[in-house]
Amino acid sequence: MAQNLLGKKVALAGPRKSEEMSMIIEKLGGTPVLRPAQGTVFLDDEHLESSIEAWVKHPPDWTLLTTGMGLDAIFSKAEQMGVEDTLTAALSQSQIAARGYKTVNALRKRGLKPVVRDDDGSTSGLIRELGAYSLEGSRVLVQLHGESAPRLMAWLSDQGVQEITQVLPYRHVPPEESELALLLSDILNQQIDAITFTSAPQIRFLVEYAEQHGKLEQMKQRLEQDIVAAAVGKVTAQAMIEEGVEPKVVPAEERMGSMMVALGKYFAEQKTV
Repeated sequence: MAQNLLGKKVALAGPRKSEEMSMIIEKLGGTPVLRPAQGTVFLDDEHLESSIEAWVKHPPDWTLLTTGMGLDAIFSKAEQMGVEDTLTAALSQSQIAARGYKTVNALRKRGLKPVVRDDDGSTSGLIRELGAYSLEGSRVLVQLHGESAPRLMAWLSDQGVQEITQVLPYRHVPPEESELALLLSDILNQQIDAITFTSAPQIRFLVEYAEQHGKLEQMKQRLEQDIVAAAVGKVTAQAMIEEGVEPKVVPAEERMGSMMVALGKYFAEQKTV
């Protein structure tokens, strides 16, 4: 493995699989710096149970699914509740739209297939493909991961959707302020060469913290000019763009390992410019 990160310090904003990611960075010659910008992600049992009960009782006209992990969690909970088959039947009765190949695979495991899927792995792609269908007057259920999707909700409202129900199997908890303080300091003082984001909440928590401390514009300037910001995939990249941070590295394949390899190639290419 080419040591394309030789001499580079790479901050990991995502706590998940941080040990594995650190090993990849080290193999590429770099130094990992763990700076979690997201706290624990945990299953919101109470919300999920009530959501599933309402789901199977009144199946929606459209079901929009955005994460395979979230769908798996929903079915796991439905199995515990003894309504797994009822949930499968409810899904089969509605028009299904899916974002991402992992979501499509999670559906396939249950013998289900979406009538609409995104064209590029992003929420924007899902919206584009849904544009060919009339949603006016329909009841729509949207499965999210751990936070709301205001852009998608606004678009659905503009389409004349009668009722929108959100199901969030997981909840994202903010990180300790001390962790965000360290990360912001590293960025402002250029103590790192790159930072990797693996979910939308990470960039949002960081931006909110920087704004609260009057350092947002300075932070954005550092990320634009001095520090390479990387996103694990298009959804995270879109969240970064919405927060005013342009990712310089987004791998074609939405995997953490692919992001690290792409980051290394980016630095290697910069040497030849």
